[in-house]
Amino acid sequence: MASDGTDWLGLRGKVCAVTGAGGGIGRAVAHALHDVGAAVALLERDPATLAETEAQLRAAGARVVAAICDVADEGSVAAAAAKAAGALGPCDVLVNNAGLLRPGPLESLSLAEWNLVLSINLTGYLLVSQAFGRQMLAGKGGAMVHIASIASRFPQHFSGAYSVSKAGVVMLSQQIAVEWGPRGVRSNVVSPGLVRTPLSEAFYRAPGVAERRAAMVPVGRVAMPEDIADVVTLLASERARYMTGEDVCVDGGFGRTLMGLVPRPGYDQPK
Repeated sequence: MASDGTDWLGLRGKVCAVTGAGGGIGRAVAHALHDVGAAVALLERDPATLAETEAQLRAAGARVVAAICDVADEGSVAAAAAKAAGALGPCDVLVNNAGLLRPGPLESLSLAEWNLVLSINLTGYLLVSQAFGRQMLAGKGGAMVHIASIASRFPQHFSGAYSVSKAGVVMLSQQIAVEWGPRGVRSNVVSPGLVRTPLSEAFYRAPGVAERRAAMVPVGRVAMPEDIADVVTLLASERARYMTGEDVCVDGGFGRTLMGLVPRPGYDQPK
């Protein structure tokens, strides 16, 4: 059922859980969901950044609960899901966002590093989807939005298991969509392009990198977390009620620039 004009997105009063809520995209998503009237459960492994996000939302008048959570640990996820449900009620919306990026060429990548990235970026998404998905299935409805990456479509050089893990997230979401869709649960992916977050901030501090990256994006700038959060909020909402199993790329057009790298005399950019 569509929402009325005072709650266009239909998220007012909904219970939303966000992993990796301590900063970057996760923190921006938590604020965006509060801004449209949702209650927010914050899940984060780092106590300090979790407390910062919680304090910000409480100061803004949010209905919020915070839970320390290691998404790679099944017991930790179960405890966080139970805490969130006890404080706010059953989950209506899950945003799977917690992630890890580690450098490493495949030829020398250790199994421990491979497993570490996959345990958080892919297995963690499964564990969280199961824990909160059971609440949605019991209530016969809900929406999941999983944060992947443009690296799920284009291999990211020398980044170990990162691209593989994000490609796995896309397929995990699609499998959830077809298995749980008949029981009322939608599942979609948002794949960001270049985004300035705590995870990538070190890159932008190198001289000239911010300017060079912005020049590669057709819209002329690198995304901020809020740019991703707005799309996540839409997909979580009633306005996307007929969307499931999709992977929405939010990259300012960056992924469409491949042909621009091909030399074509006479077809240069107008001066």
